Amino acid sequence: MNSLLKRQIRKYLNKDLANSKELEAFISAVNHSYNNFDEQFIMLQRAMTISSDELFKANQSLQKKTEAQKKVISKLNSAFETLKSKKQSNEKEIDLKDLDGLKLAEFINEQAQKVVEVNQQREKLLEELSYQNQELNDYAHMISHDLKTPLRSIDTLIVWLYDDNQKVFNQSDRETIYQIRNNVEKMELLINGILEYSTIGKSQAGKYNVDVNYAINEILGRLNIPSNITIVKKQEFPLIKADMYRIQQVFQNLISNAINFNDKKKGLVEIGFENLDNYWQFYVKDNGQGIEPQYFDKIFKTFQKLENKVGSIGMGLSVVKKIVNMYDGEVWVESEIGKGSTFFFTIKK
Repeated sequence: MNSLLKRQIRKYLNKDLANSKELEAFISAVNHSYNNFDEQFIMLQRAMTISSDELFKANQSLQKKTEAQKKVISKLNSAFETLKSKKQSNEKEIDLKDLDGLKLAEFINEQAQKVVEVNQQREKLLEELSYQNQELNDYAHMISHDLKTPLRSIDTLIVWLYDDNQKVFNQSDRETIYQIRNNVEKMELLINGILEYSTIGKSQAGKYNVDVNYAINEILGRLNIPSNITIVKKQEFPLIKADMYRIQQVFQNLISNAINFNDKKKGLVEIGFENLDNYWQFYVKDNGQGIEPQYFDKIFKTFQKLENKVGSIGMGLSVVKKIVNMYDGEVWVESEIGKGSTFFFTIKK
């Protein structure tokens, strides 16, 4: 990358400018920025794709096991109290059957104590995992800040180079500089996406009534919707217990994808929901190009995308999945090539 950039810059400069000390300083700064960026970005991407997902899933699994253990303890204690009260009410008529009941109660009590100890160990492990998650998030913020600094330096140096040599550069030079700045912008979007992904699931505090109608209307007001795309809300949406910002993230990613990957002259995006017993089930449906079944799982993984679209970094659907999982819901897609896709997700009531 560095040698290619160096060659491309020198290629279109006159000899005096190509051999100037100022240009050497500029190329050295660009090289240094790229070196720092490449090394640190690889570290960040590896840490985020492995550690964050594993810790988040481990947290969810342990939380579910903890709740299950608490239910077991409650039932065992209830059984113990029932047997103990029965024994006390029949003290005058103690026989072998009563002694067996007492022994059974004692055994249940011992098992309950063991389960309590195991539960305490699990809670301690959850605390340790929470601490590790926090450290990972802090690490992601620190590394991302270090990555953004050289990126901005590169962009600034390129702008200076262009401003100082507008008369020297031809159309091909201008296109090369545009590509460099465009790639810098893509990398900054990717860093921001990683940061956003790392913060999901840190806390579920702050759940409150969210007006989904208002959330969707705000999103539609912000999006740049092409004239050939029609957005239809199938009904009035409910109030749900969640966080406004997170719910807007989910709908914005799904609606944006439905718009960006629609290849029809008259594109249609439908948004609706169904009221289930324990969940709200929402959907975003489009009449676009569709997705092949073998990619249904892949598209929800980090850094995975089926096409190279402007502004796409392969994080949108992974963010959707992580937020939905945080609310004990699920997300999935149904699609047919040439006819469109429907993304469903559920939020627990």
